[in-house]
Amino acid sequence: MATRTVGDPAQRELSYRKRLIEIANMINSASSIQDILVDIKDKVLDLVDAERVTIFALDTRNQELFSLFKAGMEVREIRVPKTFASIAGFTALSRKTVNIKSAYDAAELTRYHPNLKFDVRWDKASGFRTAEVLSTPILFEKYLLGVLQLVNKRGGGTVFSPRDEEAAEELAKILGIAFYNQHRAARSNKPSKYGALVDKGLVSEKDVEKAISNARVNQIDVAKVLEEDFKIPREEILRAISQFYNCPSWEPQGRTIPEELRSRLSLDFLKRNVAAPVEKKEGTLYVAVEDPYDLTRLDAIKAMNLAPRHEFMVGLRSDILDFIRASYGDTSPAADEEDLGRIIMELGSGDEDEMEGQEPSGEPEVDETDSGVVRLCNQIIIDAYNKGASDIHVEPYGKTTPTLVRFRVDGDCQKYIEIPPAHRNAVVQRFKIMSKLDIAEKRKPQDGKIRFKGPMGTIELRVATIPTAGGNEDVVMRILAASKPLPLEKMGFSDRNVREFKTILDKPYGICLVVGPTGSGKTTTLHSGLGYINREDTKIWTAEDPVEITQPGLRQVQVHPKIDFTFAIAMRAFLRADPDVIMVGEMRDHETAATGIEASLTGHLVFSTLHTNSAPETIIRLLDMDIDPFNFADALLGILAQRLIRTLCKDCKEEYLPSQEEFAELMQEYGLEYWEKLGIRYSPDFRLYRPKGCSRCGNGGYKGRMGIHELLLGTDDMKRMIQKRKSVEEMRKQAISDGMATLLQDGIQKVLQGVTDFKQVRAVCMR
Repeated sequence: MATRTVGDPAQRELSYRKRLIEIANMINSASSIQDILVDIKDKVLDLVDAERVTIFALDTRNQELFSLFKAGMEVREIRVPKTFASIAGFTALSRKTVNIKSAYDAAELTRYHPNLKFDVRWDKASGFRTAEVLSTPILFEKYLLGVLQLVNKRGGGTVFSPRDEEAAEELAKILGIAFYNQHRAARSNKPSKYGALVDKGLVSEKDVEKAISNARVNQIDVAKVLEEDFKIPREEILRAISQFYNCPSWEPQGRTIPEELRSRLSLDFLKRNVAAPVEKKEGTLYVAVEDPYDLTRLDAIKAMNLAPRHEFMVGLRSDILDFIRASYGDTSPAADEEDLGRIIMELGSGDEDEMEGQEPSGEPEVDETDSGVVRLCNQIIIDAYNKGASDIHVEPYGKTTPTLVRFRVDGDCQKYIEIPPAHRNAVVQRFKIMSKLDIAEKRKPQDGKIRFKGPMGTIELRVATIPTAGGNEDVVMRILAASKPLPLEKMGFSDRNVREFKTILDKPYGICLVVGPTGSGKTTTLHSGLGYINREDTKIWTAEDPVEITQPGLRQVQVHPKIDFTFAIAMRAFLRADPDVIMVGEMRDHETAATGIEASLTGHLVFSTLHTNSAPETIIRLLDMDIDPFNFADALLGILAQRLIRTLCKDCKEEYLPSQEEFAELMQEYGLEYWEKLGIRYSPDFRLYRPKGCSRCGNGGYKGRMGIHELLLGTDDMKRMIQKRKSVEEMRKQAISDGMATLLQDGIQKVLQGVTDFKQVRAVCMR
């Protein structure tokens, strides 16, 4: 023990100040914080008469505290989550000095916070007994940079005094200034586990930073980015991380986990910890891991008691996961996606963000830039894409009710997850940041777009935010369709409809409309039609909001109503650009519709959409827009109304003999006068299909969707009825006599073909 200064208080104060200034000078003059900590250890301990000191720094990416320096080398590194469940974590979150008289006294700890506990693992690992703990945050202005923790007052049986608290706080201030200055100066020279690649000239530091940023944003492995985007050989990457961790490297080399180990370990446990037991030899278990310094995962392996000793080797994440899957015969597709449950667990309930007895600060501890929130939002998009969802709905309900996330799959909404209510704002804000929306504006709706790069490649999402009751904001994201149009033959058209639609597409001029509610596939159908006539000798212009499907050869324009670039203005511009074919996203008003009809009468083929329920009703809607009936009648080539219906799963649909009542209902809905033309009679051989459910369709019995259509043709008789402004019912009868099958009839035909069932047809059609 160092000699303590005796004498009057003035002398003791002078001695204390000299020692404090000496420590401060050593810290401030050091080229590296890590280099000086060993030298100042004894001086810090003497200043406050402590037995041990641990200095934690903040890992902002993982929101963890890790031991930058500690006295005692029984454990290489200590990592502590930034939560109220540990003394260091509590100090970091509360930003207050904590003086604990007995770390093993649970009652004393819970007086600070109900969740506060002392982790006894470190004492067990080292044989050291922790008693008193003095812990203070290392701050620079408003920035939390770490925690200074002093353990056990020398002499035993005493506690840290208020003067010790003052000394610890002054040391923390000195460390805070030094941490901040060195962090700012060394930010660009931060050691990287891929530094060996830079030293060999295989990649630049800038490219490594770019790879790390790309991997972090898209939640994929950095090694995968380096290998795929920068063409770095796998063996070089493995050699670099082996050198960084100073640990032997490991490669699979065709082996599998031995049976004796496999029987004692679950697949999920190994995948969760990214750890693969390779072999057991002479009482030592050799384990391949992603990070040999991750104590939490290493402790989890050791806790299985598979061997007296453990040796850890470092391997690439993808190699380890592939090795584990191969050992257990797991045929599920490999993915680098985060486990959603784990992300939610790491985020916590949010209750720990407010200390007992204190008013909320107004600033959530977990915000939209927190790594957990970023991973959660990325995983929501990845899972939605993998499940084939068309839309993602994020629905906050307030401070006490979990936020619900739903996916729309094959037209139906289904629950995906619940997010703890404390994180609702952070999740919404994160999606707004990704969409480049104004995060300060919460009172009015906003629209944006996300270009997301993930394991599936790059996809685009159209985003809408809508203020809801209670000061909440809903987020609805539409996953935009594939960039290539489908062939007309795969659109679900009947033979008559595909033949007549192709005839319309081959016309030199006129107007054709595709109608239906939002999300019924109108844009997809139009692009399939344009794909049919997209040739070098045809100039095609499109005006869309937004551009969802792109095709080489089409000149596509995104309209912006906010800057007064509307469909009508775009169409007038097209007419000066020598078009053969014009496609307009929607005829929303008289000006757009009138311009389109005028263009179709002057030698152009025009396509557009409307939100109407049926083909005959579309005519009345346009006439109600004050469109001239004679011009419209002359221009009309056809109106295609459509819906999307869910189709039966091909792997499990079940054949059955319907009852006579069910058969009679089909006849009645189809129309008895039209059923006779089908030539179908009820008999013991008549069969329909119904859903059953299997693993491929999620036990729902349905998988995928297809279109049902009604195609009204602009025949001479129909043109005359338009000119005379006949009723919808009269026009429908004329269209049927011209050969049109209604939406309901087309749907029933698909029921008879075994593609779907009548329940799905009835859900989207009215007679």
